[in-house]
Amino acid sequence: MSIIIGLDYWISYKTAPYIYHDENKLPYRAIGVVLGTSKYVRGGGINGFYRNRIDGAIDLYWQGKVDYLLLSGDNALLSYNEPITMQKDLIKAGIPQDSIVLDYAGFRTFDSVVRAYKVFDAHNFTIITQQFHCERAIFIALAQGIEAQCFAVPAPRKMKLVRIREMFARVATFIDLYIINKEPKYLGPVIPIINHEH
Repeated sequence: MSIIIGLDYWISYKTAPYIYHDENKLPYRAIGVVLGTSKYVRGGGINGFYRNRIDGAIDLYWQGKVDYLLLSGDNALLSYNEPITMQKDLIKAGIPQDSIVLDYAGFRTFDSVVRAYKVFDAHNFTIITQQFHCERAIFIALAQGIEAQCFAVPAPRKMKLVRIREMFARVATFIDLYIINKEPKYLGPVIPIINHEH
């Protein structure tokens, strides 16, 4: 158990310089990657993790901190399609459709981060998610030699179980990166979001 706690702490420590909580201090990047999660919680009601990520993405777009939003998530079922759900909520907030790009193969955080770089040709991007998730996403980016920063949006109060799950997710991520050298489930052709980096 102490190895798990040690790894957890080390990942938080290593990624801290790349994580921002204040949008005014966040450097501009052309592309913001919104990591998907389900919109509703079991038993109904909006998932606070989802709502805060969408609100964060909307804020960064209107503040001119990003020009494009890459929505990365799972589309395992017709009735469960994270990118399309996110897109609907962003369009409702007035964000133009041509500023939104969908990645349907963001099955896990690892796939979302690596595909943003390898498939969507994003060379330096801002990830939008909660702090604990930022840490894991940035850890993946650093291990893969990908330049990224993260904007940490607030997490809902009930965090204890999520935080325990996160510790184990970090162990799995470490194994993926350093022991099995995992590749994303799908890569496919390169579809650049912008023709040249700023």
